Amino acid sequence: MTPELGQGALIVALALAVYGAGGAAVGARRGHTALVESAQHAALGVFGLITFAFALLVYAFLTFDFSVRYVAQTTNLGTPFYYRITGVWGALEGSIVLWGWMLALFTLIVILRHRERARELYPWVLMVMLGVLAFFLSVMTIAAPPFQRLMPVPADGRGLNPLLEDTGMITHPLALYLGFTGFTVPFAFAVAALVTGRVGDAWIALTRRWTITAWYFLSLGLLIGGWWSYHVLGWGGYWAWDPVENAAFMPWLTGTAFLHSVMIQERRRMLKLWNLALVILTFSLTLFGTFLTRSGVIASVHAFTQGAIGAFFLTFLGVVVLVALGLLAWRWEALRSEGELDSVVSRESAFLLNNVFLVAAAFTVFFGTVFPLLSEALRGVKVSVGAPFFNQVNVPLFLSLIFLMGVGPLIAWRRASLENLRRNFLGPIALGGMGAAFFALLGVRSALAVLALALTLFVSATIALDFFRATRARLRAGERLLPAMGGLLARHNRRYGGFVVHLGILVIAVGVTGSQAWSVHTETTLQRGEAAELAGYRVRFDGLAATEESNHFKVVGTFTITNGRLGSAVIMQPSKKFYPQETSPIAGVDYWIGLKEDLYLVLGDFTRDGGQATVKVQVNRLVTWIWIGGVVLTLGALLAILPDRRKTV
Repeated sequence: MTPELGQGALIVALALAVYGAGGAAVGARRGHTALVESAQHAALGVFGLITFAFALLVYAFLTFDFSVRYVAQTTNLGTPFYYRITGVWGALEGSIVLWGWMLALFTLIVILRHRERARELYPWVLMVMLGVLAFFLSVMTIAAPPFQRLMPVPADGRGLNPLLEDTGMITHPLALYLGFTGFTVPFAFAVAALVTGRVGDAWIALTRRWTITAWYFLSLGLLIGGWWSYHVLGWGGYWAWDPVENAAFMPWLTGTAFLHSVMIQERRRMLKLWNLALVILTFSLTLFGTFLTRSGVIASVHAFTQGAIGAFFLTFLGVVVLVALGLLAWRWEALRSEGELDSVVSRESAFLLNNVFLVAAAFTVFFGTVFPLLSEALRGVKVSVGAPFFNQVNVPLFLSLIFLMGVGPLIAWRRASLENLRRNFLGPIALGGMGAAFFALLGVRSALAVLALALTLFVSATIALDFFRATRARLRAGERLLPAMGGLLARHNRRYGGFVVHLGILVIAVGVTGSQAWSVHTETTLQRGEAAELAGYRVRFDGLAATEESNHFKVVGTFTITNGRLGSAVIMQPSKKFYPQETSPIAGVDYWIGLKEDLYLVLGDFTRDGGQATVKVQVNRLVTWIWIGGVVLTLGALLAILPDRRKTV
């Protein structure tokens, strides 16, 4: 009865979501408070029913209920306990259930937080949230039902995709989905503002933390995805401009643009139309990314399946875009800017240019991602767009954005004087120039690497200068050093949280620069006892061993690594995993991680007697700085999300 109970719960939840969305709209339109409250109760019921269905799906996985088609396709008797749980969202149907549950949870939080604080906007926000929920529930009940029966019931299932048997399976999808679903909230408030005509700053203030939180989780999902790619896929990199990576990166770019442009609206009453358009675009890109990953229109190692839900998502995306554009056109007059751009040399201009570059990067990624599809549809020829295209176009944009990270926060509003420019930027520019000369003298041959490192120094100097001046002002007011610094962070957490996020991005930029400019690799075939050398590392092949795991067969190579910097010898054991359901073996990477460089081994072909093996050896420089940058970014986002104490202190 478990499948029938689960599917029944989803059908009832769909009916409640449709009723709630309609009830909230009619109640708001006619001023019927009781109808809005009824829609609110429907939303609570939807959350309870999706939670119940989700729990039933988890139970089906834990008990190996192969009468459920999705369970039989995604797990087997040899799947370890941990991966039986993460396997719940390891393919199409379960990932949609998880998505819907998170969206229902966010709807519940919106009800608890905003039903009293935003009385005029709240009913329309509830309508949008329940409308989006109704769409995902329709997918669960029609296009991709997770509780569909399988007859006859097999004795064993197919098993989880081996690439998903990793601890990242619990953190990476959850972070990405929290980011994707989180952007539904500012979108709902934006639609509510357009419907009610309240297109001022109120909806931005109400959604600021929602937007930062969604942006942070999306950032975290991208970083964890990079780590997953680095230590699981066996190709030695962390970002390949894969279509599914791009699907998550595009809303991150437009969401970042929105976080910066709202500052202009709050300060100068400008960019009302632009900010609403950015929120709509960001939400639309989350839907488009979901369409890409679940429709089967692209080939990717990250894609879930060739599902039948592409038409559902494409239709819903079309409805969202058309309705949003209609609302923008309807409120066109009310969206005119109250302020004007006074000077090209100003903070407003820097933020505007920042937005232009971010949206240009998003468009470039979008174009490069969909071009193969357009080419195949129009000409019948599938053209590959690889990393060289994305790098050639986006690297200059990203370097420009790093430069603006230093300029934007310190340049004056309205119009910057020569004195303002000299006082704020002379020192940081000089430091960046000296850094460029220093790196060139060290022998850094890549002009892009020198420029990137010089720009990180420049931006770091502007952040340090701002914090130093603010701390000095508090010291002159009689405060001691540590209380002055702590009070500055607490009272201006939004500003300095943003600075810490910028520092995290700078650390990531250093890691990306170093890994691209100075990493080296080789691939060699060794006899037992033979050694290869690369970048000061001596890699000796000691032999092979075979082991039988619960759901796969594994061949492990043993290599002894010696290097003066390592001290004693290190044993590394890359492997190849052979799964019954897979036609090709899966690489089991082994790596040694350091602050300056990583040593990365991938086992290739080998002889049956174990006397010879091919190994790929990589020395990846500064990659660890990418993960450190993610930690710094996390601290900055948490600081920025904290309540603004200037209102209470």
